[in-house]
Amino acid sequence: MATAFSLVSLPAVVKGAEVAPSNRKPNVVFILADDLGAHDLGCLGSSFYETPNLDRLAKRGTRFMQAYAASPLCSPTRSSILVGQYPARTGITAPVCHIPEIYLEKQLNKEGPTVRVQQARSVSRLKPDYFTLAEALKESGYATAHFGKWHLGHNLAKNPDDHYEPKDQGFDLDFPHAPNAAGPGGGYLAPWKFIKDPTITDEVGMHIEDRMSKEAARFIQAHKDEPFYLNYWAYSVHSPWNARQDYIEHFKSKADAKNPQHNPLYAAMVKSLDDGVGRILKAIDDAGVAKDTIIVFFSDNGGYAYPPKSTDPKGFEDMPATSNLPLRSGKASLYEGGTREPFLLVWPGKIPAAATSEILFQSTDFYPTLLSLTGHTPRVGLKLDGYDQSQAVMGGASPRDRVFCHFPHGSERQSEHMDGSYPGTYVRKGDWKLIRFYARNEDGSDRLELYHLKDDLGEKQDRAAEKPEMVAELNGLISEFLRDTEAVVPKLNPNHAKSAVAATPKDSLLGWKARNCDASVKDGVLSVKGSGSTPFLGVGVGLSGAAKISFRIRCEKGGEGFVELLPKVGGKSEGPWRVSYAVKGGDWQDVAVEFPSHGEVPILRLYLPESDGVVDFDWIEVRAAGEKPKRWNF
Repeated sequence: MATAFSLVSLPAVVKGAEVAPSNRKPNVVFILADDLGAHDLGCLGSSFYETPNLDRLAKRGTRFMQAYAASPLCSPTRSSILVGQYPARTGITAPVCHIPEIYLEKQLNKEGPTVRVQQARSVSRLKPDYFTLAEALKESGYATAHFGKWHLGHNLAKNPDDHYEPKDQGFDLDFPHAPNAAGPGGGYLAPWKFIKDPTITDEVGMHIEDRMSKEAARFIQAHKDEPFYLNYWAYSVHSPWNARQDYIEHFKSKADAKNPQHNPLYAAMVKSLDDGVGRILKAIDDAGVAKDTIIVFFSDNGGYAYPPKSTDPKGFEDMPATSNLPLRSGKASLYEGGTREPFLLVWPGKIPAAATSEILFQSTDFYPTLLSLTGHTPRVGLKLDGYDQSQAVMGGASPRDRVFCHFPHGSERQSEHMDGSYPGTYVRKGDWKLIRFYARNEDGSDRLELYHLKDDLGEKQDRAAEKPEMVAELNGLISEFLRDTEAVVPKLNPNHAKSAVAATPKDSLLGWKARNCDASVKDGVLSVKGSGSTPFLGVGVGLSGAAKISFRIRCEKGGEGFVELLPKVGGKSEGPWRVSYAVKGGDWQDVAVEFPSHGEVPILRLYLPESDGVVDFDWIEVRAAGEKPKRWNF
């Protein structure tokens, strides 16, 4: 199987380069990427992305190879860093902290009859009564600043009692002060529509990471004579999918489709992230405080290993943004690709340089660990789920032997696009990992999947059936975790089954499923109209070997669509495979696409050539070598 990961050996640090820290309190610079995959850096195995500054940072410190976010989505992980508690405990389990509604208590959603599993309603603000990491360091004399994405709550203009923004949570400075932005509306390049402060402007085309890192550099210079805590929480490499055009052209020239990581647009976004990191490193060096500065580099969740929903500029919609191989899936998934993160830690003279570590580490650990490294202890009576790993990161033993992740969101439909994005909880203890997917079996019971990560990092072989004792032990740990954190646990919707039987008509679609679109059959014609991004029809086919997919289609405007074959989950094939097709607007046309030999394929998807108009199908046919043709006459 193709892989995106090959650990890079870093050259030894030049003798004498490590300088013992002084007696002053160390500064803390926390750089958090958004949606960056575990292997999206050159020093972590990528041969396509260019990250010279982050690779230089890795030479100064340690690369932690088994580091985990507390959630496969951003806001929950961000909260875990600032308060040291699991999202299951705080109730911030989804990235909804930008919505105007304020929910401060966790609970189950009241789902309608069409929803099979009741999910959690996430808390939508980080409560001000938490004593954050920023408040703890500020209390001891640190200057504090937050740069970039917050997404933990914003204040409503009509309510003066709201206190959910960075300056309410311990930060003296907040730039560019866009706390409610889930992503930069309008794009990363100036002029920035998501920044409401009219004084923050720059030349057209300036990248937001360049502007933010310049401001961060000014803060470092201004506070070089006192201890400071600087959050640089980048917007990169989260959507929207745009980047500097010169960078895109550069990566176009070196892209190789045989490399799982080959999206030039995403590579350009990674490069802008690295540019910002480089400016911060230079500022630290120029200020003469490198020996007194702890630098953290981390990501809030796994890489976006799926085709972007849309791109600007166009032309990259059909290729996954990145690849997390050999890890399974990516962002929003409970498989390894969703929560295993890149983690670099630097402190000259304290943290081993040009080294790697295999300790288990989770984002909840940053709070107690950074407090300990800076000579502080947590406030008496403060509830922390994280472990103090200060000795472990300096080469000692780790107190952590397990990690938990509770993700009470997702659905069967979402999991079709993002493998493993379904309500569930996992525990990893040692090399064993158990995932509990809630109410996913046909009878409404929980599905339990067991993997041995040392032998099966890609989570291909579910060993639950052969290891019942291990399943029972780990499932018991999950139950204890849920009780301890008072987690909101998804369950089968009691109103779903009885209403679903009455509401389900005869299958006029002949087994096809409509996704992001509305479909109906009338007078022998299947009519489909998009209702969301990338509308498609999907069906189970059970193919293997070469195949030809044909259909008769009619649409008003015409355009380009594609046919996709999804490989068997856990299989050894490298899919999905895609073949595009083009149709003209107007009358009926016959279209045929052919696929070369491939592995076992259970699912076929037919993406529409129009996202908003009506597309009609007269019939669809699938022919595979050595198999009887399958034809759907609507």
